[in-house]
Amino acid sequence: MKNYMFFKKFSLATFFMIILIFLNSCGKNFFRGADARKVSPDPRERVKKNLEEGKGFRLNDVVKKGVSRGGGTFEFASSNELWKASLDIIEFMPLTSANYSGGIIITDWYTNNTNPNETIKITIRFLSNEIRSDAIDINVFYKKCDAEFKCVVQKNNENIESELRREILKKAAIYQKQTRAKNRAFYPDVKMGND
Repeated sequence: MKNYMFFKKFSLATFFMIILIFLNSCGKNFFRGADARKVSPDPRERVKKNLEEGKGFRLNDVVKKGVSRGGGTFEFASSNELWKASLDIIEFMPLTSANYSGGIIITDWYTNNTNPNETIKITIRFLSNEIRSDAIDINVFYKKCDAEFKCVVQKNNENIESELRREILKKAAIYQKQTRAKNRAFYPDVKMGND
């Protein structure tokens, strides 16, 4: 019993020492508060300033979504319009990999019923979060097999790549417009981002 109490007190003391060491390494300005002359006392003005600087976060939305769905939601990738648009455009194809943090979507080989010997595979790499034509790199691969299952894989079908790029950018622009309209409705007097 004595050993247990000693171990418990020792563990607690060690834990607090580690916390103090970590907090000490945060720097000398870690515990210093904000300058009251530079920060408005009105919370609406602080919210407005944070949204204009891109630091906005609405806890009310998170709480409403969590209550209505019965749990937390993870929307890290759904806020990127290019990512959502890309997944929507190629939704008919099975995915091999969709790695948001790596910025790549890879489909599996796909064939339609008209020609089972020809399959297609698409990779989409995200080079930027901005909605621009050079923000995504699309590669289309064709695999054509003969009766003996000897297959030839070819890359570069400019028509399909440019058509996919155009459709993805169109849909991403629509999503961006919807997001901005939703944010403007919630904060009508705030200038946001590229307005």
